[in-house]
Amino acid sequence: MFRDTSMDYLPREEVLEIWNNNMSLTDEQLLNMDETEFRARVRERSHHTLEIQVYATAYRHQKLKPNQADYTKHLLELWEKRGLGKDLPEYRYASFLIDAADKLVKGEDVDLTPYKPTPVTEQMEKDFFTIVKERRSVREFTDQEVPDELIDKILEAGLWAAHGCNVQSIRYVVVREKNEPGLFRSSDVPGGPVHLVILQDMRCYRANSFTPVRNQLLDAGAAGQNIVLAAHAVGLEGVWLTFPGEEFCDRLRKKFNLPDYIRLVTYVDVGYGDQTPYPPQRWDVKDTILGRY
Repeated sequence: MFRDTSMDYLPREEVLEIWNNNMSLTDEQLLNMDETEFRARVRERSHHTLEIQVYATAYRHQKLKPNQADYTKHLLELWEKRGLGKDLPEYRYASFLIDAADKLVKGEDVDLTPYKPTPVTEQMEKDFFTIVKERRSVREFTDQEVPDELIDKILEAGLWAAHGCNVQSIRYVVVREKNEPGLFRSSDVPGGPVHLVILQDMRCYRANSFTPVRNQLLDAGAAGQNIVLAAHAVGLEGVWLTFPGEEFCDRLRKKFNLPDYIRLVTYVDVGYGDQTPYPPQRWDVKDTILGRY
């Protein structure tokens, strides 16, 4: 089971114990564990035992320790024994790191320039801050149908949000109000044309079981923030909502037959806005900084 703790920090001894347990799983355990958990472990272990070290070594033009990639290589051997596809993102991600590690062990440079972000132009910067500052919480919508292509586009933005230790827990349920009228009753706003429910697959956190609950929720929050910004960027509007009670969550869980390891966190209603709210005023930055040294 995943460790569900609200502690911000664990004693060093307990962290080391959990870390060692992650590293000491037998091949039999790794081969027989749930596929979702196994894939999350490949991502998390590749990140902590190889990715960080590869980038640090490449940056300093140093040699990598000869055995640094051994555990990740072993995980990919198990991956192949499990019969998982080599086209899946975890395999491609780990394979890239292994190839980079092999070069660094030989003292060769790793060329990361193909992955350099697109240079941000003055116009791009302006557009970004326009999206951030002009996004509104809109609670009234037209009857115009929202294409699936736009929904998928903004959900993809949610998946590209920062996520602790790369365990990628975010899942979704998409509900069109017209198809399930009243399912989202008890909300404090009129039913939006499309409800985007942000979930988390808690099996992913077994890969890093000392992640505090607040960090887990921040993973979902980061996805939600990307979603509301992306919705505005593609011409939709929306409002970020919360579940008013357990009865609401139980209704959704039953309707979609969600297993216990799926956590309902929040949801966003989106559609074509039919409202123009006044910009809610914000504090000045200088008034919010409690310390600057």
